[in-house]
Amino acid sequence: MASSPTTHRPANGDDRNADMVLGAAVIAMGLLAGLFYAFDVAVMPALSAADDRTLVDAMQQMIDKIENPAFFLTLLGAPALAAVALHQARRSGSAKTAGWIVAGLVLYTVMLVVTFAVHFPLNDDLKNAGDPARIENLADVRDDFVTPWVAWNIVRTLASTAAFGCLAWALVLRGRPR
Repeated sequence: MASSPTTHRPANGDDRNADMVLGAAVIAMGLLAGLFYAFDVAVMPALSAADDRTLVDAMQQMIDKIENPAFFLTLLGAPALAAVALHQARRSGSAKTAGWIVAGLVLYTVMLVVTFAVHFPLNDDLKNAGDPARIENLADVRDDFVTPWVAWNIVRTLASTAAFGCLAWALVLRGRPR
C-alpha cells in the first residue's frame, strides 16, 4: 500500500511562533466573548430581577473590580496578538489566513468602539451617581443605565463572538496544507 502524502506543512520555528501568536489571540478573544456572553445570559438578567439599589450597588462594584490589569491586558492584548498574527500570515503568503484575521480585527474594532463609546461612559455615569443609599431617584439612575447597557452589550457579544470565530478559523487554515 502506497503511503499517502503528508497533510500538514512541516513546522519550523517561524510556523510554531505564528501558531502560538494566533492561538493566543484566539484565546484572548474567546475570553472577551465569554465575559460579555456571561453578562448577557446570567449577570444582567439576575440583576435586572433585583431591586434598584441592589442593581446599582452590584454594578458599581463590578465596574470598579473589572478595571484591573488582567481585563485590560486581555482587552488590548487580543488585537495586538491578532495584528502580529496578521503580519506573520502576510509575510508567509497566507492570504486566506490573513483575510480571516482582518475580519476578526474589524469585528473586534466594532466591539471596542461600542465599549469605549457606550459602556465606558455608562459605567462612569453609574459610578459617579454616588452611594446607592444616597441617590434620590434610584429608579431613574437604574433605567438610564440598564436598558442601553444591556442592548449594546448584546452587540458587543455578537461582534466579539464573531471575531473569535474568524480568528479560530484563521488558526484552522494555518494548519491546512497550502
